[in-house]
Amino acid sequence: MPKMKTHKGARRRFNITGSGKVMRTKGGKSHLRRKKPQRVRRLYDETIAVDPVDCKRIKRLLPYGV
Repeated sequence: MPKMKTHKGARRRFNITGSGKVMRTKGGKSHLRRKKPQRVRRLYDETIAVDPVDCKRIKRLLPYGV
């Protein structure tokens, strides 16, 4: 059986923690951020857990937990 390939786009967007949770960063970080309040800008720095509905699909794209 050959090795499975990692989906390169998913590898850049998602991280899998040691306990198996799939984490992602929020979109909209790149520009138009200056006029938002400081409290909202801080929220963009956090990584948040992916919805459980999508976890199975994302883990299939990352077979080795990259």
